Amino acid sequence: MLAGAITTVYFTGGVATVLVDTLVPKFKSLFDLSYTQAMLTQFSFFLAYLVVSGPAGMITARIGFVKAAALGIATMAAGCLLFAPAALIGSYWAFLVALFVLSGGTNIFQLCANPIIASLGKPERAHSRLTLGLAFNSLGTAVAPLIGAATILAVSAIPAGKIDHHDAAAVHAAQVAEAQIVQRPFLAIAALLVLVAAICWALRGKIRLPLDRTEKTKRTSQPLIAWLQGNPKLALGVAAMFLYVGAEVSIGSILINYLGLPKTLGMAEASAAGFVALYWLGALAGRFVGSFVLRVVSGGRLLAIHAGVAMVLIACSLTLTGSISAGALVAVGLCNSIMFPTIFTLSIEGLGEETPRGSALVCMAIVGGAVVPLLSGLVADAAGLELAPIVPMACYFGILLYGMLAMRDRAATPRIDAEVPAIGLN
Repeated sequence: MLAGAITTVYFTGGVATVLVDTLVPKFKSLFDLSYTQAMLTQFSFFLAYLVVSGPAGMITARIGFVKAAALGIATMAAGCLLFAPAALIGSYWAFLVALFVLSGGTNIFQLCANPIIASLGKPERAHSRLTLGLAFNSLGTAVAPLIGAATILAVSAIPAGKIDHHDAAAVHAAQVAEAQIVQRPFLAIAALLVLVAAICWALRGKIRLPLDRTEKTKRTSQPLIAWLQGNPKLALGVAAMFLYVGAEVSIGSILINYLGLPKTLGMAEASAAGFVALYWLGALAGRFVGSFVLRVVSGGRLLAIHAGVAMVLIACSLTLTGSISAGALVAVGLCNSIMFPTIFTLSIEGLGEETPRGSALVCMAIVGGAVVPLLSGLVADAAGLELAPIVPMACYFGILLYGMLAMRDRAATPRIDAEVPAIGLN
């Protein structure tokens, strides 16, 4: 039942995370924002990974993985519920606060769930297992743009051209009316998360996890910088995760507006959301396939291949036009498929009792989803949206280097046996 609850939250968290992509163009038009200001939506969401990961690791060490997972899910629900007061006052900044809380809960949940999933079986297949588990997250990210298109982008409370933009009161009233639409899918997600959190909390005393016992053992008090210097694979993995999440989120954030450019397809926002669904669907398909490929191909090698192909696709999108340019950028989603689970498991290999500390650091690196999209927005405002994909392209180059280093060091890498003991049930 715990595995089912985790899988449900993987899916639901995927829906919530990618709904943020549809909020970017919605908030841009609703609150009359620049691309940089609109990217604060992603900045607020992913900033929580930097702020919350450290405390989340300490909480998990104190109360255990199952209780911490339940806490994370409940916090996710609270963030979704905060969309209601944000919509009531029609404030962009209130929505940013709600997104921060939602993301904080997601961070706590992921910090607990990823090591649990990685420990469900033979250690040498941890990459494959986590990739398969995260495929359900990708399923949520694939359907989220369709949900966003139907419930957020395609629905308007105010007919076009009916707002007097010189009347501040009329503009605010329109913003409140439109904000009421934005909150609906998030309130539905909150209801499901409350149910799943209750299930996890009910299971807290019925499931015995060796991971929790590991937390009670003595861990090193070595300062963080010195510890990372002694674990270069973890340090570089943190950097790779920062680049990966930043690149993936940047493309998802700009894709709707990018497909609306005359250079590509000139599509309306609601129609372009379907292509965003294809972008995330590529990650879904790639994870199901990648979970099997990773059984015979090393994680580092496959990571390097995917990063290199992503760079080629972005280069094609930048230099070509029309459907080829659009399709090339959408196809990058397929390259993203195995990156998160592969970087995650490569980073925490051999950490033993320090696995929770390493896991927290890798989760903190997800703050790349806050920083890199903001850089993409700055490029879009300064040089034009058509050049914004250069930023994620540079990120994939860094990931390519990490994959190549992982390939070289694989023979000397400790086995994962000590770090993720198998889960036992009472």
